[in-house]
Amino acid sequence: MNNLAKKIARSLLEIGAVGFKPTEPITFKSGIISPVYVDNRRFPFYPSAWQQVISGFQELIVRDKLAFEVIAGIETAGIPHSAALGYAMNQPSVFVRKKIKDHGTKSRVEGGSVAGKKVILLEDLVTTGMSSLAGVEALRQDGAQVDDCLIIVGYGFKEADEAFNKAKVKLHPLTNFEVILEEALEMGLFDQAQKAILEDWFQDPWGWGKRHGHDIS
Repeated sequence: MNNLAKKIARSLLEIGAVGFKPTEPITFKSGIISPVYVDNRRFPFYPSAWQQVISGFQELIVRDKLAFEVIAGIETAGIPHSAALGYAMNQPSVFVRKKIKDHGTKSRVEGGSVAGKKVILLEDLVTTGMSSLAGVEALRQDGAQVDDCLIIVGYGFKEADEAFNKAKVKLHPLTNFEVILEEALEMGLFDQAQKAILEDWFQDPWGWGKRHGHDIS
């Protein structure tokens, strides 16, 4: 477990960005019913913790030797982080709309042209990866080269890894679900019974809701 992953996981836990709700689980956009959630949108409210995220992204870029000309953030949660990273590194940044707007230029990529440029995508978290890869497609349609995606948290789901591999995009997470769980245990935020519930979910996230009587279909 690397120190950066542990540090970001602890920051998430310290600002209350990780919630455990086994009796009132949430439903992801993908349809997965989950007893745990991660809310990276809390970071801008906690500047010290947010600075660790932005510094962490810069560390990843150097460590993984990532070359880029523009940073792109996915609407809405990715935008503050991509903008802050662009500002910190004195690099151009744009954002990618989830849908084409029905007025003006009707462009999904806002802020400047990415045609012929190498773009690094930034997303707050990845579960199945469909939203992020839709952003990759929009950037590529505008002529960008997109090979890498920076994320704060990766769940490590097999379908996400397969989808990114198919799209020829490499994921670079600051931390992941497993590290967050270990740090939460060390901090005394979860007990062994709660850990068992989360591990059960992680082994089969699609089937967890039905097994525990939370299937809403």
